[in-house]
Amino acid sequence: MKLFQQLLVAPAALGLLAPMAANAAELNLDGVSNYSASGEEVKSISQFSDVYPTDWAYQALTDMADRHGCKGAISNSAMTRYEAAALLNSCLENVVQVNAEERRLINEFGAELAVIKGRIDGIEADTFEAGLFSATTKLSGTTKFVVGAVEEVKNSDGDPLESVTFNYDTIISLDTSFTGEDLLRTTFRSGNFNKNDPFGAKGAAALETGFGDHSGGADVTAGVEVNRNFYQFPVGDSLTATVGAVVRQDDMLGVWPSSYPGDSVLDVLTYAGANDAYNLSLGAGAGVTYSNDNLSASLLFVSEEGEDASQGMLTEQGSDDVTGQVAWVGDNFTIAAAYTISDGGNTASTAETEDYDAWGISGQYDLDNGISLNAGIGWKTPDKTDDDGADNVQNTADDVEDTSTWSLGVVWDDAFTDGNQLGIAYGTAEGHRDDKNYDDPMAWEVYYSMAVSDNITITPAFFTIEREGDKDVTGGLVKTTFRF
Repeated sequence: MKLFQQLLVAPAALGLLAPMAANAAELNLDGVSNYSASGEEVKSISQFSDVYPTDWAYQALTDMADRHGCKGAISNSAMTRYEAAALLNSCLENVVQVNAEERRLINEFGAELAVIKGRIDGIEADTFEAGLFSATTKLSGTTKFVVGAVEEVKNSDGDPLESVTFNYDTIISLDTSFTGEDLLRTTFRSGNFNKNDPFGAKGAAALETGFGDHSGGADVTAGVEVNRNFYQFPVGDSLTATVGAVVRQDDMLGVWPSSYPGDSVLDVLTYAGANDAYNLSLGAGAGVTYSNDNLSASLLFVSEEGEDASQGMLTEQGSDDVTGQVAWVGDNFTIAAAYTISDGGNTASTAETEDYDAWGISGQYDLDNGISLNAGIGWKTPDKTDDDGADNVQNTADDVEDTSTWSLGVVWDDAFTDGNQLGIAYGTAEGHRDDKNYDDPMAWEVYYSMAVSDNITITPAFFTIEREGDKDVTGGLVKTTFRF
């Protein structure tokens, strides 16, 4: 079976499995037990689906969900009473005083609400009494399954790297607030992407979700690392400060100036077009953001070797990045300018270890029909250049010289059906150099994120990455995201 035949079959198979998983997760075992205990014989599953679109309760729940912005979705078909009660319970969290219609809903589903609330209260009591979490700590996470492959990629020995692979990337976050206005975040991350494979961090088609650094092999166990550990708190009415032992550049920015991508694929297209100004350096750091009406201004630093006593923070030996950003946030648009000073950072390659300055201008514009337009451009200027070519000589990628990046991206929410999203982007595949006969390699991608449920999305994507002096890299994948 050809590569793209395999990739076309994969979403169909995952699409069949995902709804089964969602339905299994929503099954209330206590509810089933109560129905069994009632002594009535259940002859059909349709007996549970007793809230129909024609019922007053169905319309009342729909109106209540729209009015209060409740979590959960209204099915186009009939709901079980427990599904209806779960939605009602979610809506009641945002209601201070109920109206007559809402009171009627509470009376109608009183028995189911009692079961649901009893289960929730019992779980919370057991968890907190056991000392596992404080009452102000929230646990959330995502797991992403990626099935895909590329063409025209070989390893250093000349062997093709075109097999279909199945990888995962899991992130679990603990968010704690002590005052209601602050945030202590601890994030754990694990993934089994081989960094040298096409989808890995150093691969020809590196994915934004391609976490993992092992060298491959069936006997390798993916590890878990603390990927974030920072504290964010207000200082007065307009200032927010952030300090952390493991914090990333964008955690401390007041604004991320792009809505693309909503469901990321290629890593190179996730930097708002200014790949060096927004280099997403990770390490020990601190920053402050000023926000007042539409204006936002941030100043921060990240030291990648902040935990290493031989290098340390803000030293000549360590890799440090200092970033300033000024942004204006309107009703339907955002524009931001960023400036980064780096003395290495995580964007530097083995052959390019010089200090550099980087600028970026990025923005987004949101249309009324759910479409968001995004554009960005960036420039990088090394402190010391190493340009060994004359005007009539093609320089090499090892040269240290000025480069530029840019990207365009379109995100369409509720594309073709509610809850789905279409994304298309085109941009530089690497920093472009002003060299004679240089090909200016580009990259493009298209994805369509399909909402199977509130917590599961399936995203097929296709992409092409041009490579200087080599064949283009073309590939596809299916990403399934579980949120919990």
